[in-house]
Amino acid sequence: MAKNLKYAKDLINFIYDSPSPYHVVNNAKKRLIEKGFSELKLTDKWNIYKGEKYFVCQNNTSLFAFTVGNGNLEENGFKIIASHSDSPTFKIKPSPEISVDNKYIKFNTETYGGPILSTWFDRPLSIAGRVSVKSDNPLKPTSHLVNIKQPILVIPNLPIHFNRKVNDGIALNKQIDMLPVTTVVSEELNTDNLLAIKISEEINVPVKDILEVDLNLYNFEKGSIIGLNNEFICSGKLDDLAMVHASLNAFLDAPISNSTNILAVFDNEEVGSRSKQGAGSPILKDILKRIVTVQNKNEEEFQRAIYNSFMISADMAHALHPNHPDKHDPVTRPIINGGPVIKIEGNQKYTTDSDSSAVFEMICNKASIPCQKFVNRSDMLGGGTLGNVSAGQLAIRSVDVGNPMWAMHSVMETGGVEDHSYMTKALNQFYNL
Repeated sequence: MAKNLKYAKDLINFIYDSPSPYHVVNNAKKRLIEKGFSELKLTDKWNIYKGEKYFVCQNNTSLFAFTVGNGNLEENGFKIIASHSDSPTFKIKPSPEISVDNKYIKFNTETYGGPILSTWFDRPLSIAGRVSVKSDNPLKPTSHLVNIKQPILVIPNLPIHFNRKVNDGIALNKQIDMLPVTTVVSEELNTDNLLAIKISEEINVPVKDILEVDLNLYNFEKGSIIGLNNEFICSGKLDDLAMVHASLNAFLDAPISNSTNILAVFDNEEVGSRSKQGAGSPILKDILKRIVTVQNKNEEEFQRAIYNSFMISADMAHALHPNHPDKHDPVTRPIINGGPVIKIEGNQKYTTDSDSSAVFEMICNKASIPCQKFVNRSDMLGGGTLGNVSAGQLAIRSVDVGNPMWAMHSVMETGGVEDHSYMTKALNQFYNL
């Protein structure tokens, strides 16, 4: 248990240090480089060799790392684990400063994905992401990572005295109710470029050189280990940084094998994956084909490699809710710390079928860990994830799995300490096959 607690705390630290998809990828890159991986560029000529370790990024929000197997690619194929770097949040709009009666300044935002809006009220918030600034080449702006490491925002609730029916449930307006307040207006304050000035101080670049930003809000509160017996992880962004963390560690701990192991971290899953860095793009297919062709393999050998491959789509799953057990299927009811969950959906929102489910069950058995299954109630629609989107690009055998959790898409989510270690062991076992 002590080892699992230490590992769960490492997850909490990873999440806290990764307040935007850009930071997720940057932190993953650091760990890969520490382990001897070499970075490739999509725009450069590749020279790769068997037994060596590489990674490549797209837009700095998606990452693909691989170890070139010692076997023949067309026979041993790829072993792929996919997760995603993004989480539901709020994005900063251009020229975001809005004055309220010349007394307060709030920032104009739009929602990203499907956050549980009410959970964002009355919390210390901050801003992180990427800033693009002037460069000598108009086609290649200079980029800076930004994380304002102080709580500079809050979205205040309306007092119950002004809304007596608040506890009966209310509809929240994203343009009216969900804008974060940042400061009180004073004579010294430049309210027109408030955010740009703050960013300028952070990255040491003149305000006039800041061209555009891609910034999101995040909960400044760090996650915690909770529960009477320290059995729960309570943190933001468990969906899906818990799977990024688990797959990254499983990948780094796996030796070179006959197969070519792939770690895929996509962006934009929460908004449908239809982007150049999302699972709906050809990016993974392009990288796999490139790995094959730079080793002087032909198109048929690429096709053979694909059909000798297997992918685990790792995205978090729903645990039996203690206050709403009626929302779950009457039979398949995963519980926290009961082990990884195989996700099944008859209408193909998940890629799991009897073949791929059996594969993951055998992996869990081989790793000596428990395994659970999830299906929705038959009268409720569930969400999709990476696997079925990727299947539109690559016809690879695939299974959708995740760890059970409560409050998915809340600003604070809850998962299991034991589950995080279980999942990492299962994913590492897969890479070791």
